Amino acid sequence: MKVSVGEVVLPGDFCEEISKLGEKSRVIIGPGLRKEVDGVYATKAGVLKKRDPGTFWIDSYQKRYVPSRGENVIGVVVQKAGDIFRVDVGGSNTAALSYLSFEGATKKNRPDVQIGDVIYAKMLVASKDMEPELVCVDSHGKKGRLGVLADGFVFKCSLNLIRKILSPSCPLLNSLKNEWPFELAAGMNGRIWIKAKTMRETIAVGNAILGAEYLSDKEIKSMCTNIATILAGHIS
Repeated sequence: MKVSVGEVVLPGDFCEEISKLGEKSRVIIGPGLRKEVDGVYATKAGVLKKRDPGTFWIDSYQKRYVPSRGENVIGVVVQKAGDIFRVDVGGSNTAALSYLSFEGATKKNRPDVQIGDVIYAKMLVASKDMEPELVCVDSHGKKGRLGVLADGFVFKCSLNLIRKILSPSCPLLNSLKNEWPFELAAGMNGRIWIKAKTMRETIAVGNAILGAEYLSDKEIKSMCTNIATILAGHIS
């Protein structure tokens, strides 16, 4: 079956629009799509999405994370084996993170990473035939916001909710920032790390994010205002 952007696709559907565009210009295919000899096919059910100029992916509701190259994820260090840290990112296998994958790391200057630490990292290698591999630096060797996430609170949510709150059109994060300050790291593997001034505010941000999954933009703004009013009442 041939499908176009905005339509519901099923595994095995032929994405004619992507295949034709790929013959003329550069195309980037994301999660849910696979390149074959004769074109691009869907590998999971969902809605075919596009971001200009040529990035395509399938938006679907799922809880199990399938590693995808270039995505930022939140993981937990579960094992240290020689020079490699094993990180749980919610996939079928743990991901490998070398101690040299941190800014300024050398054999003498090793990063202070312990078992149980929460890591914000980028997926460097993601293939069904290879072990997932993480890095905590960008292409310039700088850590940016990547690395160990100290303190804060981590919770899980659906992958669909992560994509929703990170969308430029979603008013949730801007509405929350207007009410009180907080730090947030969102992993494409369905994990969110939050750090606010108090535990009450941290929990309020977490509840607001979880509650926004099935709300419209207007309902999200109203919810954030109500939460801020309730918090202000408790503080006063």
